[in-house]
Amino acid sequence: MKNWKLIFIVSLLVISQMLAACAPATPAPTEEPEAPAEPTAVPSPTPIPEPIEITLWAQATVTEAGAPPEDWVAYQIILDELNIDLTYVIVPTGEDGEAKINAAAAANDLPDLFQVVSAKNDSRGALLQLVDLGLIAPVEDLMPLMPERAKLHYNDPLALDLVTFYDHQYGLPEPPPIPRREGLVIRKDWLDNLALRTPTTPEELFKVAKAFTEQDPDGNGKDDTYGFGGFLNGQGLGTRFDFLMGAYGVPGVWNFTDPAAFGLNVRSPEYPEAVAYFKSLVDAKVIDPDWATLKRDDFRARWKQGTFGIMWEDFAALTNKSNYEPFDTNFPEAEWIPVAAPVGPTGASNYGVYTGRGQIFAVSQKAADAGKAEAIASLLEWMATDGYYLLGFGEEGVNYIIDANGNISTEGLADADKYTAAERQPFTQMRNQLIFYNSEQEIVARYPEYKTLNGRTMQPMTFLGFFQQQPWVDGRGIQVILPPANAADFDRFYTEGLIKFVLGQEELNDETWAAYLAGLDALGAADYEAAAKQALTDAGLLK
Repeated sequence: MKNWKLIFIVSLLVISQMLAACAPATPAPTEEPEAPAEPTAVPSPTPIPEPIEITLWAQATVTEAGAPPEDWVAYQIILDELNIDLTYVIVPTGEDGEAKINAAAAANDLPDLFQVVSAKNDSRGALLQLVDLGLIAPVEDLMPLMPERAKLHYNDPLALDLVTFYDHQYGLPEPPPIPRREGLVIRKDWLDNLALRTPTTPEELFKVAKAFTEQDPDGNGKDDTYGFGGFLNGQGLGTRFDFLMGAYGVPGVWNFTDPAAFGLNVRSPEYPEAVAYFKSLVDAKVIDPDWATLKRDDFRARWKQGTFGIMWEDFAALTNKSNYEPFDTNFPEAEWIPVAAPVGPTGASNYGVYTGRGQIFAVSQKAADAGKAEAIASLLEWMATDGYYLLGFGEEGVNYIIDANGNISTEGLADADKYTAAERQPFTQMRNQLIFYNSEQEIVARYPEYKTLNGRTMQPMTFLGFFQQQPWVDGRGIQVILPPANAADFDRFYTEGLIKFVLGQEELNDETWAAYLAGLDALGAADYEAAAKQALTDAGLLK
């Protein structure tokens, strides 16, 4: 009986536990719902900085051509890649260019980056004057910001020293152009028409020039030709007539041929003889009468119009297809040939003075104060890297191609689109000033052979090679010669005095020549010479 009761109780316990397990579970207390998250703020786009406006002044590679148009593709690329809004202004050559720079300096309104221009070929002296006025910013801190350009363009220690004043580098010295690239040329067709030989002496030059002036060498029945053409470029009678002065042993301003006798060439007894010869050309009216006032562009327009038959010219300005084409169109049967340096009465023969002088660019202090220096360095580096081909040759596939040998070519392109075409010159106006550095590829590409209208092969490099083989005076030391304090007055008296003698405005004789030298001495010529000699000696350039 007790066992039955025990079994009954255990059974009830088991049943109750089973019923409890089957009963619905008591719901857990409900948690408070989370508050909705605050909406995430969408970040504002980073504002694009305003473009940096940079104004660049530089001379043109082809002075007869204009500036690139406002829609030039390079402007947009520079804006997109560098955030630079570039304005490129072409600066005139010679006195006009110098006057433009000086006017901007006087108004404290120099451009951000500009080419230093000197009518006297003294860009270093012109730079120093601007430095002394506090208008030029030092640039040594910019050099590491443009490593590729510094390697290709600013790699000559002497050139860097020459733009360093007061322990700071103030100039960016571009590599000099191809050395000894100018020379004497003559119209071969005129020689042939008059049965004349190529002249070799000043006397023969005179006779040929007289014949070219008086004997209708072009056969058009008009009295419209002169023997010589030229224009003033530089101090005194200029570098364009150095081949005449060189025949008397006195080319250029300074006597670099004899260190012991270093000084102004006008001290030499041969100098007035050379002036007298020059005067004989003027008196005989065998030189274009506008030579003393003619500008470079006008001079080049005249030889392309067949005005004269003997001249001194840059090999590329004469023979590059785009430059030669107008002359070729006017005179397809004509031909220019190079002429050796004439040999003077004492056996002297000098083509000219090689100064090895390149262009100098500067950054204005105004631009540095406005925080533009780093952008200028960025622009210059781009010109030496990504922008090199665009600014030097145009657009690939349109204006040039790279051939199988890695050379620049225009094969298969439309004539008017080729970078060598006259129509394309405005788009590569910076090339000789800021882009090219005389690499082998440039030389091959810049001066290709071509056929003239009459089928003759024109070879620019033949002219260059001829010119470079002529006797030149090494005058690279001129770069360390600083102008005197009264440079403007001295240069004016020096140049105007020589021109007056040549034009016959001042009689040329022993007394007047002595008076001219005395006038130079009154303006400090002796001190100028002593300072120049000391500078050359200190630099180890007078040997």
